[in-house]
Amino acid sequence: MAAAEAAETAAIAADEAWAEASLEDDTRARLDGCIDLYDAVADLCIGDRLTTNAVITWSRSVSTLDWRPGDGIRGMPILIKDNIETFDMPTTAGSMALIGNAPGRDAPLVARLRAEGAVILGKANLSEWANIRSSESISGWSAVGGLSRNPYALDRNTCGSSAGSAAAVAAGLAPAAIGTETDGSITCPAAINGIVGFKPTVGLVSRTHIVPISRSQDTAGPMARTVRDAALVLTVIAGSDPADPATAEADAHRVDFAAGLDAGSLRGQRIGVMRFLTGYSTGTDLVFEENLRALEAAGAILVDITEGPDGGAIGGAEFAVLLTELKVDLNLYLASTDPAQVPTRTLADVIAFNEATPRELALFGQDIFIAAEATEGLEDPDYIAARERSLRLAGPEGIDRMIADHDVVVLIAPTTGPAWSIDVVNGDNYLGSASQLAAVAGYPHLTVPMGFVDGLPVGMSFIGGKWQDQQVLSFGYAFEQATQARRDPEFAPSVDRMEAVVPLLRPLP
Repeated sequence: MAAAEAAETAAIAADEAWAEASLEDDTRARLDGCIDLYDAVADLCIGDRLTTNAVITWSRSVSTLDWRPGDGIRGMPILIKDNIETFDMPTTAGSMALIGNAPGRDAPLVARLRAEGAVILGKANLSEWANIRSSESISGWSAVGGLSRNPYALDRNTCGSSAGSAAAVAAGLAPAAIGTETDGSITCPAAINGIVGFKPTVGLVSRTHIVPISRSQDTAGPMARTVRDAALVLTVIAGSDPADPATAEADAHRVDFAAGLDAGSLRGQRIGVMRFLTGYSTGTDLVFEENLRALEAAGAILVDITEGPDGGAIGGAEFAVLLTELKVDLNLYLASTDPAQVPTRTLADVIAFNEATPRELALFGQDIFIAAEATEGLEDPDYIAARERSLRLAGPEGIDRMIADHDVVVLIAPTTGPAWSIDVVNGDNYLGSASQLAAVAGYPHLTVPMGFVDGLPVGMSFIGGKWQDQQVLSFGYAFEQATQARRDPEFAPSVDRMEAVVPLLRPLP
């Protein structure tokens, strides 16, 4: 009996030693990428690799970081989502198929940031291919970058696809980052990671040299800890680009967005409360109601809107549009890359690459890619009808009609619920968000932190009509100044280890 107990004890000790050694080996491997960086960046890299894993590539040319809040755009460290090209780092979209994609060119929005003195700090991880590969994906995971984690609770999801951009800003790795959105990919991760995220009017910011999904809905936008910092970044990246016809009117709508922020802008304004976009969680609804009172205290006049456009009809048409445009636009992008660097020249090539690469499909498949490959192009009558229907239902008969019929200037709703647990078996447990209408219509959508549900952040959405970017930002700024809801994360291993939650889990003395 004693021998058996001794053997069992030895076996347990051996298992623990093996697990500890494996963890040390894994940690050492993850930290190797931080060794050759300048000290200021290496410290950030180490902290990230040990917690959020939000950054795929750190710049090896950044030697000093001395920006302080209030300094403006010059010297501001900014992370770039890794589907946006920078001349000095690869652009992978998180896919091993693009791991050699280093075309040596800046996307126009990156060139604008550099010209104004911003510091491009690195490339942020993302949901691979901006979360358009599979209907069963794990947001925040890419084959190149691995899994990004929510800094408020490290076992919670970041949402996506701008997962690393959001987690990095929330974790304090940079004051701002650039994300991209087709539908929810800026606003959902921003809300779930407790930061500000702004999806501008489609056409305000160039999409050139960004790995695409949809010419109809894609846009880049700023993600930051404050509305002011987001507005500073937007002022720089907005503007017309001859290579992107959608931006033809951008210069006419580009202003100093930060200068236009007004903490008193809510006074006397009629705000539409989209009651049909609540119910993501009981806790989220309670926080939302508390913030409605804060809006009224700031002088806003709230108008309940109980019915909205048919989300199912919009979603069906939207998905048909995204599938068709994904095949066309991704093929065009791949054709613009160097074949010596990117052997996969078409979506069909990428599908075949994934099938031949075990890591790519180990956690989830590529059913959306396969469906997109089966589409018949931009001249397909079904695509043309779907685009007309989705745009009409979300824009003129959606946001525009609600604003006009209720005589309001902007629409609000909870952005989404709190972060769900990471689940590598079943994928995301996503309960919906307020993103669809603005995404499909191409209208501006801002999310601002509004509070917490059991220690996890949730955000308030502000949605306006086309080219109302300045007004939406100003209303969000006024809300932010009135509530000051954001607080820094504590990097808890899980919600049940959070300082505020732990006492609730203990029995009464």
